[in-house]
Formats: sequence, structure tokens, C-alpha cells
Amino acid sequence: MGKTLGQSVIVDNKAGGQGVIAMQETARAAPDGYTVVLGHVGTLAVNPAMMPKLPYNVQKDFQPVALLAKVPMLFAIGPKVKAETLPQFIAQAKAAPGTMNYGSAGNGSAGHLAFEMLKLKAGIDLTHVPYKGTGAQMTDLLAGNIEAASAGLPGFLPHVKAGKLKILAVGAAERLPAIPEVPTVAELGYPNFESSQWFGLLAPARTPPAVVARLSQEALKALASPAVKRRLEEDSSTAAGMGPKEFASFIASEQQRWGTVVRSAKLTAD
Repeated sequence: MGKTLGQSVIVDNKAGGQGVIAMQETARAAPDGYTVVLGHVGTLAVNPAMMPKLPYNVQKDFQPVALLAKVPMLFAIGPKVKAETLPQFIAQAKAAPGTMNYGSAGNGSAGHLAFEMLKLKAGIDLTHVPYKGTGAQMTDLLAGNIEAASAGLPGFLPHVKAGKLKILAVGAAERLPAIPEVPTVAELGYPNFESSQWFGLLAPARTPPAVVARLSQEALKALASPAVKRRLEEDSSTAAGMGPKEFASFIASEQQRWGTVVRSAKLTAD
């Protein structure tokens, strides 16, 4: 591969293991602008709180390039739960503490943290059932083996349209255009509640400022294109469009927010 700026190597940041290996390899890469990593809320904000022996340091080993997109987390219930609204679901959970389960795509995943935040805010006791990905989680949710789950809209929508699942609330600050009838958690009595999966580009530390600026410029230009905007809207995602300084501040604020949830809920990586 010829070393042109448009041919940067993108290291895949997969959900399994929260992308620890991808982050570690990028931290070790030459700071020349030809290796970048797609980081997300798990690798950048949750892992530092849940994993005391994390083999990378977000602030020291990486240079934020651009925050690309946010994916609001939704709260859904399966066919055996009789609640019609989030307040009704919370009331049921309070009436029978510890008897209801919620699933996630894995320990430390966005869905896991979203429900833990809801538990803390609403004062309810639910049991977490971690799965290895969203497929098995969705199968059990549809079968009624777990009562609830939190994930992005694309995974839920076909089943909602088929009448098999019900979305109770949106974790974003605003309602989603695709499901405008579904309220936000904040609207339902929990001010400032926001839970979103998010993704952004980072380069190894000591990458030259001019290179970081160019990478950021090209990323933000792509986000502004009609085709990319349309694709994000199809998945009920929103273009974030933050440059290096804003993204760095955003990461720090997210570490503080999710660190509070991890500590309050006594979550661990095991």
C-alpha cells in the first residue's frame, strides 16, 4: 500500500473484549498518520473504569482525531412483560426486586452500562445477563427468557414492527425521527439522562499536529456529505462532527460520567 493520507490503515475495534487488542496495537504503531483506530464508549470511557490493568492509557497513548457518530441506546421489553410505559416497567421492577432480568451484548457493553445507569437513576434491582453479542441476546428477548434489553434501533426495529417487542424509551437527549412516538428517558422524570454508543477516530500519541489536523479535516468533510448523513440517519445515528480538542474534552467527560456508573454499580470486567 502506498503511503498516501487517504490510505490510512483502520484498525477494527470489535466489541468482543471491548477492542483492547486493537487499542493496544494502535498505541504501539508509528505516529505517522497511517494507522488510526476506531474507538468507542467502551474502549475509551468504560474500560478505564472497569479494568485497572488496562494495557493502554487513553490520554497518554492516543491523539483524538474526530468524534464521528452517536448511536442512541433504546430500552425495550419482551413479549411476556405487560408494561406499556417505562414508568410501569419501573413500578413492576420495584414491586419484585431482583426477579427481572435484562440482557446485553456483553459485560461492559453499551447496553450493559445503559441499563446500569437506568437502574441507578430509577432505584430498581434487575439482574444482568451478558451474552456474547447481540444475536443470542435478541433470541432470548424475543422468547421471553429475559425481560428487557438496551441496544440501538436497527436491531430492535424489525421486531417492533412485527409486534414482538416494545420500545419503552430512548436514551438520547431528543426523540428519534424514526420512532417519534417513543419518549426519552429524560422526559419521563429522569433529567439529563443520556446513554449513547459513540465512535471516533484516534491516532497514536505524538502524531504530528499537521497530520492530525488533516485527518480530522477529511473525517469531518466526509460526515458533512449527503451520502454519509443519509446512511447515518437510516441507522438512527447522528453525525457528531467534533474535532481533536472537542473530542478530547468529550472523552474526559464521558470517562467521568461512566466511571461514576461503574463505581456506583460496583461493576468489574470479570
